[in-house]
Amino acid sequence: MNAMGLLGGLLKAVGGVDINQFIPSQPPPPRRPTVFAEQNESSEEQQFRKLFQQLAGDDMEVSPAELMNIMNRIVSRHPDLKTDGFSIENCRSMVAVMDSDSTGKLGFHEFKYLWNNIKKWQGVYKAYDADRSGTISATELPGAFKAAGFPLNDALYQMIIRRYSDEGGNMDFDNYIGCLVRLDAMCRAFQTLDKDQDGTIKVNIQEWLQLTMYS
Repeated sequence: MNAMGLLGGLLKAVGGVDINQFIPSQPPPPRRPTVFAEQNESSEEQQFRKLFQQLAGDDMEVSPAELMNIMNRIVSRHPDLKTDGFSIENCRSMVAVMDSDSTGKLGFHEFKYLWNNIKKWQGVYKAYDADRSGTISATELPGAFKAAGFPLNDALYQMIIRRYSDEGGNMDFDNYIGCLVRLDAMCRAFQTLDKDQDGTIKVNIQEWLQLTMYS
């Protein structure tokens, strides 16, 4: 396919999608001094911070390799979630799109928001795996993504299936989570750039590359 054909296909795929229908997660709050943050945390946040300290190690940030180990430990305890494991590339992508301060790792608030999304989307995954196959089939995908907050048109579903599903159209858990993390981040980025909320944005080549290459 030539460049114009590819561009035409992408425009056809995204045409008719109303960005206001998407319900992306809230971005992590601005970073605050650790002492201030800890003094103003709820009991739930204090408990989560203790867990985070165990997972993140001495530098108090979660690297892609640490995230991969965490995710694979989780799915190993859930035989109802079919997966061939979270790869380092998958985890690099998830860290990149959640890395609001560009450190290459996830701090406490970044990780907490990612963790909460994964918990929410895991529940959706299990609820929409109607045939209990452990995967999300092509027919189950629209309902699952809509329930996760992302109603898409048929052309976009087909693009996602080609990119994230196997040859039979089935999406396993690691690809499902990786896709939703990226989709959520791209929608949040769009809404941030859409200052007048008219559903369109204008970016230059440097902004486009910064947005797309670190993701």
